[in-house]
Amino acid sequence: QVQLVESGGGLVHPGGSLRLTCATSINIRNIDTMIWYRQAPGKQRELVASLTRNDRAKYNESVQGRFTIFRDNAQDTVTLQMNSLNFEDTGIYYCNAHGEFKMGAYREIDYWGQGIQVTVFA
Repeated sequence: QVQLVESGGGLVHPGGSLRLTCATSINIRNIDTMIWYRQAPGKQRELVASLTRNDRAKYNESVQGRFTIFRDNAQDTVTLQMNSLNFEDTGIYYCNAHGEFKMGAYREIDYWGQGIQVTVFA
């Protein structure tokens, strides 16, 4: 059974930092794109940052320059370093593994973590 488990969330003041880690039970080298999403209260889920197999990173404009996504293939983890947090960063953050290459073939898959709360408060 595939598992993605997020950790590192919590409470932080504006300007603070948090590091979210997604620990997986899969070989992330085979994953097409690892993605962090978030969902703020009353809003739709949005993409925060993504990282391809070729280490191409993309960011939501609202986090550009403040957040960094990176991977550890040896540990099969993906991390989201979040700096200069503000109130608008509050929400539940989800780790997603999208697309998988196996034995030379691509298949469309989506694996999700259970989500972790990040709260920025005054």
